[in-house]
Amino acid sequence: MRFLTRRIGFLLVALWAALTVNFFIPRLMPGNPAEAMMARFKGHINPAAIHALEVAFGVNSHQSLVSAYFAYLNDTIHGNLGISLLNFPLPVSTVIARALPWSLGLVGLSTIFGFIIGTALGAISAWRRGGLLDNVLPPVFIVVSAFPYFWIGLLSIWFFALTLGWLPILGGYSETVTPTLTFSFVLDILDHAVLPAFTILITSIGGWILTMRNNMITVVAEDYVRMARAKGLKPRRILWQYAGRNALLPNLTGFAMSLGFVISGAILVEYVFNYPGVGFLLLQAVQSEDFPLMQALFLLITMAVLIAIFVADIATALLDPRTRTN
Repeated sequence: MRFLTRRIGFLLVALWAALTVNFFIPRLMPGNPAEAMMARFKGHINPAAIHALEVAFGVNSHQSLVSAYFAYLNDTIHGNLGISLLNFPLPVSTVIARALPWSLGLVGLSTIFGFIIGTALGAISAWRRGGLLDNVLPPVFIVVSAFPYFWIGLLSIWFFALTLGWLPILGGYSETVTPTLTFSFVLDILDHAVLPAFTILITSIGGWILTMRNNMITVVAEDYVRMARAKGLKPRRILWQYAGRNALLPNLTGFAMSLGFVISGAILVEYVFNYPGVGFLLLQAVQSEDFPLMQALFLLITMAVLIAIFVADIATALLDPRTRTN
């Protein structure tokens, strides 16, 4: 119970620190969202227009820093993240809600599948150390994972889309398809997600194979694994219930951080494939100087990583009681 209390306390303090930093960073920059939007228009800036935009964006130049801070915390807790300059007058929360499912579906599932496949292949490779699988898979996937995301993406577009014509090139769905909850629309979404998902999977799986293989090599040499073999237990049981379970523990934190960064999307992949996820949205926000949207996205990414690490710590404590402290 004390372990859980400390972890929850650390999570709350870290979230508060992230909220505070996210509050002060935009205020250290000159101007405000209203002035940034009006700066796009050349010529004379009407003060009345700036005042109207300040009201729309919730900017109060006469408000003290302390009252503005507590107002910011209250708005954030209630989901009021401001107005997007890029998609004015839509709220930032609405803009993010439209892009978030695309990144969760594409990057999230690709990350989970990459972790599962890479971990399984790494465990089998270490269990059969020196065999054909161990000599081929790790070197091949490590070399492939060294290539940049965008290079693999462009190569996939050239081969599978342009040369073979098997898959669509860009977008989350076809322009000729009406976005409705139908079977044909879901198939079209899956068709467009194959290439970006393949790009993420092929470039991430090598790291999981290598780390799991190295962990397994260390664990297999432990006395309790030798004892299990001496007892005559089935090799499959020793592999997954004894060696694999303990070798997996160091990877959980890395996997949790990967899941946390799913919220940010794979920016390069989504940009190459023009995929309507959070990563592509973040890039558009930076290019358009949409400060409220950038602020909300950075906060969302930070919170996702912190929560993912918290869940990983709890999972590690459940799987290995030795990590708990009294």
